[in-house]
Amino acid sequence: MRLFALFLALGLAFGQSLPAQVFGLAFREEGGAWVYEGSGKRFVYVPGVGWAEPLGDWPAPEGERLPLEVLKALGYFQVPEVGVRFGNQGRAFRLVLDLPTPSPHAPKEGTGRGSARLLLPYLAPQALEVPWPQGLSASVRLLPEGTELTLSAPGKLLRYRLFSLENPPRLVLDLYPLAPEAEEALAPGVRYREVWAFTPEPLRLYLVEAERGRLLPVGTPGRRALPKDLAPGALAVLNGGYFDPKTATPIGLWVQDGVTVAYPFGRAALMWDDFAFFLGLPRFEAVVAGPKWERVRVGVNASRARYTAHTVPGPVGREGEEVALVREDRVVALLPAPAELPPGAWALTFPKGAPPFPLALGDRLSLYGRLDPPFRYALEGGPLLLQEGRYAFDPAKENFKDPRPLLAVAPQAAVAWTKEGRLWLLVSEPTTPGVLARALLALGAWNALRMDGGGSAQLWVKGALRSPYAGNPRPVVSALALFAP
Repeated sequence: MRLFALFLALGLAFGQSLPAQVFGLAFREEGGAWVYEGSGKRFVYVPGVGWAEPLGDWPAPEGERLPLEVLKALGYFQVPEVGVRFGNQGRAFRLVLDLPTPSPHAPKEGTGRGSARLLLPYLAPQALEVPWPQGLSASVRLLPEGTELTLSAPGKLLRYRLFSLENPPRLVLDLYPLAPEAEEALAPGVRYREVWAFTPEPLRLYLVEAERGRLLPVGTPGRRALPKDLAPGALAVLNGGYFDPKTATPIGLWVQDGVTVAYPFGRAALMWDDFAFFLGLPRFEAVVAGPKWERVRVGVNASRARYTAHTVPGPVGREGEEVALVREDRVVALLPAPAELPPGAWALTFPKGAPPFPLALGDRLSLYGRLDPPFRYALEGGPLLLQEGRYAFDPAKENFKDPRPLLAVAPQAAVAWTKEGRLWLLVSEPTTPGVLARALLALGAWNALRMDGGGSAQLWVKGALRSPYAGNPRPVVSALALFAP
């Protein structure tokens, strides 16, 4: 935090006067006297004579203007006086009151449409001269019970957060003048929304919410395109799962109309029939059929077994294993592990000298798989963000060997739904998946799954890009396309 570490030199010296209304007092002239009244108090000054109520030899007022020090001497204020500092904290404007003792007040937060009113339970005259940032203004009153701020940010959504800190004791007010939320109907039961979630920092989300519709995984393994071009005519298209950047090979489960397009990679997936959705690590049964149609169950990718099928390009197999490379259902090479799996091929690994059945170059070898229970559609992403209303982000439970990308601040993409069954396709401004999970939980999401993020995160609505952080949108291999009911 960069916070100006010096008090405002306001020059509120003894005798300097401020309008009576700043103190919550009304001013009137009555029988040649000046009367100041409010908050159960009454002060009377007779020009040329002096203070009549209460009696005393204090500096004279200037019509409707009263000396601050007079009211302090008269015991008008019932709270201690504090100093004020200010500065910027991220997208917030921060006001800090330096307290004589720790604050007993509970944290407070809220959101208003362009305005808010707050009472800081301390006398803070320096707040009168705070240079509020452009677009945010404040009216300050010094009342017996504290300093009242009436805040205004026309055309904005004004978020505030008031909380205390210790060592040394401080009361902190963070103010966020935010762009307003937005909403646009796309079709019956489908709308586009721009909303804020608070974790407690504000996070803007761009989402399509659907009560009904048809959701389809779209794309072609080995080919990349912008999501909007993968599903012309869709109401909305969200980028899909992971892929190998060199070969455009999808990484993770992909089931299209009951047909397995790509095999699991050990991460959570979205699985669905019609408009009923499920999240979790898929239970997938894979079988390899041999030259004489012998069959053996195998593990797939990260779910290793004695016999394991590999479908993602890169090194496969471990020391002490052999690798059968397969193209177009024919064994094209038998190699010691580890071996490099090229694009367009798959591989079967097995203990050295112990294949599941005799294998030779040119033999037929076929890979089959199915979900258990079967789903018509599935697309793997990960990590899981929310599950049944609970925070579930834990990459260690999924096959993420390098967690660093999940700790980076970047645009995120996710699919989620509420307990009532409203589907969300969404992207966020740059953040981390863990923060996104908390934001979605705060908004009422019941389940949520991260899809590919960073440069791939993009949401298209009726052919227009609605995620402003995509920059030059990246072509992807798969996407989730929502069509009208």
